[in-house]
Amino acid sequence: MSNELISIIIPCKNEENYIANTLDSIIEGDFPFENLEVFVVDGMSDDNTQEILEKYMQKYSQIHIINNPQQTVPYAMNYGIEAAKGNTIIRLDAHSIYPKNYIAELVKYLNKLDADNVGGVWDTMPANSSLEAQAIAYASSHPFGIGNAQYRISNKVEPYEVDTVPFGCYKKEVFEKIGLYDTDLTRNQDDELNARLLQNNGKIFLIPSLKIKYFARDKFSKMFKMFYQYGYFKPLVNMKLLKPATLRQFVPVVFVLFLLLGALLSLFVSGASYIFGAGLVFYFTVNMIVSFLIAKNQKNLMLIPYLMYTFFLIHLSYGLGYLMGIVDFMILKKHMKKNSNKIKISR
Repeated sequence: MSNELISIIIPCKNEENYIANTLDSIIEGDFPFENLEVFVVDGMSDDNTQEILEKYMQKYSQIHIINNPQQTVPYAMNYGIEAAKGNTIIRLDAHSIYPKNYIAELVKYLNKLDADNVGGVWDTMPANSSLEAQAIAYASSHPFGIGNAQYRISNKVEPYEVDTVPFGCYKKEVFEKIGLYDTDLTRNQDDELNARLLQNNGKIFLIPSLKIKYFARDKFSKMFKMFYQYGYFKPLVNMKLLKPATLRQFVPVVFVLFLLLGALLSLFVSGASYIFGAGLVFYFTVNMIVSFLIAKNQKNLMLIPYLMYTFFLIHLSYGLGYLMGIVDFMILKKHMKKNSNKIKISR
């Protein structure tokens, strides 16, 4: 195995319940820990995260803390990239656990495929055993909930090219070529960076054999905020790229417009209420069928109402966020006033 130095960057804030497991999964991995430098970029945590990190720093010289007063992921990544000495940079998430071969396999495939970015697949886990947390995990990893995002739903075996991956493994030269993370984007910063990479003839590969244990939100309120922010920043991403990054992003927007316009037209246009009602029946019938199949597979039919509600919240929150993003970024030009990066990431 090469003695190449690999730089790991972990954006982090208030992760006292997860950061130790994340670091342990790196330390106990197959890749020689002495060939790693790990930067945990902390967004001014006000729980016990800092105390946990300091204990790891005292024990392992490879682990470093960088303070991130802006508290958002793109700033964290840029601080880490600027500090990194390795020619390969891996972005990890503090809310995840990684398989033992994760880093070694990423580095292998980055070189073998002559790729610019490679990443693994999310194995989305419930944050706890509650029906609410289970429903959030299952719905946010199902095509009916999140479309065809390959890193969430892939069941393939061999690596293949995709439009984006989570927690990518990049050649450092990529950032010298296309620039750093866009600090306007509290959410969707990886999507924008990867789209920019593809526009510059870069290659991104998903490695389906690498399964990341990613812990979903535990409450509907947290999930709603997260998907709202995903939708909210998408119009800004599209503006920066001068085109939509993906087509799947428009489905929740159409759904919310259908709800808003359908309800309004039903009040004033004869016959509109029948079309609106038929649309609602169709949506909730599909929702119920999908929810039933998931609950049956999990051998717990009590999940059905929780799943139906979760799917509805995902579609509603993303669509509402997208529409508000159109207003704020396309009409009010909020990003030109540099206010968008003040929105703190939800967790």
